[in-house]
Amino acid sequence: MTTEDRGDRRWPRSVYGVGEEPDPRFSLANERTFLAWIRTSLALLAGAVAVHVLDLELPDLVVALTSTGLALAGALCATHAWRSWARTERAMRQGRPLPSNGVGVLLVGAVVVACVVLVVLAVPG
Repeated sequence: MTTEDRGDRRWPRSVYGVGEEPDPRFSLANERTFLAWIRTSLALLAGAVAVHVLDLELPDLVVALTSTGLALAGALCATHAWRSWARTERAMRQGRPLPSNGVGVLLVGAVVVACVVLVVLAVPG
């Protein structure tokens, strides 16, 4: 019996309207992963605000580019959290292998670039 047959009205239908109900432990683990990505997104946004607000004695262009880059990485991270949660839940419901996660490399790159820029340019010399 599918979720549709039971009258399941959960949203989004593109996730909950397919396949069979997985073991709740797997769905809960998927939700915890979603929340971890959201926490990372919030940390990146907080970093963007900090770079913008703190007086780091950096050129205005560097501050603008670094804070914008961190904010965009935070937005990407939040978007990825939702998309990854939905893809993983759908895969579990359909008995397919779990999808890969390629956004991690982009996220690491953004954080490394921001760190290098801040360390190189913020160190008095």
